[in-house]
Amino acid sequence: MGKSIAVVLGLAVPTVWLAGSAAFSQFQVSPRARALHADAIVLDTHDDTTQRLIHDHFDLSKRHTDGHIDIPRMREGGLDGLFFSIWVPTRTSGPEAIRKALDQIDAVREAVRADPGNLMLATTAAEIREAHRRGKIAALMGMEGGHMIDDDLGVLRLYAALGIRYLTLTHTKNTSWADSSADTPAHNGLTPFGRDVVRELNRLGVMVDISHVSDKTFWDALETSRAPIIASHSSMRAICDHRRNITDEMVKALAAKGGVVQINYCAEFISQERRNALRELAPEADRAEKEADKRCGGNDACAIREEERWEREMVASGRMPHVSWERIVDHIDHVVKIAGADHVGLGSDFDGATMPDGMEDVAQLPKITEALLRRNYSEADIRKILGGNLLRVMEEVERVSRQMQGESGIR
Repeated sequence: MGKSIAVVLGLAVPTVWLAGSAAFSQFQVSPRARALHADAIVLDTHDDTTQRLIHDHFDLSKRHTDGHIDIPRMREGGLDGLFFSIWVPTRTSGPEAIRKALDQIDAVREAVRADPGNLMLATTAAEIREAHRRGKIAALMGMEGGHMIDDDLGVLRLYAALGIRYLTLTHTKNTSWADSSADTPAHNGLTPFGRDVVRELNRLGVMVDISHVSDKTFWDALETSRAPIIASHSSMRAICDHRRNITDEMVKALAAKGGVVQINYCAEFISQERRNALRELAPEADRAEKEADKRCGGNDACAIREEERWEREMVASGRMPHVSWERIVDHIDHVVKIAGADHVGLGSDFDGATMPDGMEDVAQLPKITEALLRRNYSEADIRKILGGNLLRVMEEVERVSRQMQGESGIR
């Protein structure tokens, strides 16, 4: 596609969609914000760089000019802990999905082994705190899609033993036991086996993640879980009416049980204007996705980059609006207003989605701290939002796990 799209379409760029875009790079982070950000434990619960580790033989330790994540930029952005997403597209299932998931788990663990000076594998809140004390970045793993357990609790136990610390119950298609937000309902939420999955996650000390699930699946998971649940990378439907986002009612219920919503930065999920434009361009977006899959030949990291490139070309041609990174803070603000500062955090979707202007990579994270200070958040609440809330949920999930294992007498 390249520059030819704007030329071929003969489109003028609407001034209203470009106004202020240059100002995004001029946002200044104060010394106070930088000091607070550096001292806090900053956590991100969703990142897709794992696909680059698998498909691109990506060296995490080196600075790159593309993508959103590498260790030098993580250091610049003050990121202290990152959940690498273990993700296999829903078109892959059964033993092949398990094999690919295990390959990704191995790739994350190997990245840690290759750079012990910067990375430390973490599976508990205490280990995240220890990594921070040592000046290392905590590497964690979350599994994005229940189809990868292949309807087998034994496989789920294997993943937990290897370090998985949350399971997103579905991805973009229903599993045989849970409905997805992006599919036609087939089970009216969770099946009895789906509830068994939630209970086993509780017993294993693995967080139940409701990003991507249908609304009914959310309510069933919340009812079934003995531990707080999370949305690892979801934003607010009241601001952007996307089926991937969650409602105010859901946030309040999740918060009442001690859970946390980790805000997704994806431009389509935080801006109604971008969402509307993409909806209008749906046929072209579908064609672009199919062409990307064909060009990339099964390389999912390549396909993600191609889809992001297409979106940015649509913005450059004036067919989609710019989105400011400050919309991320608007979604954080909304959660705080309806549920309190104890129930929101950061779940970027770096290397898996198109970022808003001004949040081009992880090095930009201190802007969020500065923006929260400007909105008169206390330093204590900012620390919670940056990572403290997620640590609290992990500790409670771990406590429930110990209690359940004690009840069963089996560890």
